[in-house]
Amino acid sequence: MLKENLKEVQENILKACEKSGRNPEDVTLIAVSKTKPVPMLQEIYDENIRDFGENKVQELVEKYDELPQDIKWHMIGHLQRNKVKYIVDKVCLIHSVDSYRLAEEINIQAKKKNITVPILVEVNIAEESSKFGIHAEDAIALVEQIAQLENVQIKGLMTIAPLVKNPEDNRQYFRNIRQLSVDIAAKNIDNVSMNVLSMGMTGDYMVAIEEGATMVRVGTGIFGERNYNK
Repeated sequence: MLKENLKEVQENILKACEKSGRNPEDVTLIAVSKTKPVPMLQEIYDENIRDFGENKVQELVEKYDELPQDIKWHMIGHLQRNKVKYIVDKVCLIHSVDSYRLAEEINIQAKKKNITVPILVEVNIAEESSKFGIHAEDAIALVEQIAQLENVQIKGLMTIAPLVKNPEDNRQYFRNIRQLSVDIAAKNIDNVSMNVLSMGMTGDYMVAIEEGATMVRVGTGIFGERNYNK
């Protein structure tokens, strides 16, 4: 099942790239493996997928030790400051930075390990009260503030669009965050690049790609429904 699911997702990515005239190599598929057991991740790894996304620090740390070392781990869930130290040297990218205090803690822990940590600023583009992320109008100020930190590097923006039945309903949000990234890039802030746009999940990743996503986070589409009972 997993192989078929993955193949279908990869074919859909190609279709979306074709439709929007983009190079498929510019889009990274992140297999979102939260709540999924290690053998399932290994099966997807064996299909040449190297980017995996986790929501919880503890789960990421456990899987990090059990799976091949060339996996690129993405922290995509809400991150508490007291947990930063456990993953700062294990992830290739933290997608969910939505406050200066969190960025500051990442910077403190990165300094201790003598590394620079790539991050994305999470924007709540649809302004949903149930979601984390800063409002679009506050994004530029936050980016300018975080850019001062020596051991953190802003690589772009991340958003979680609303859960919708029709993916077209999210197109406006993807378009808006893409425009926001263009506006930020135009400011030429030191230590900031806007090369990464992490947006689009199982229900709407094709539309996200058409609107400029460089990373899509697909869990259910690959692994099936999540098991919250474990």
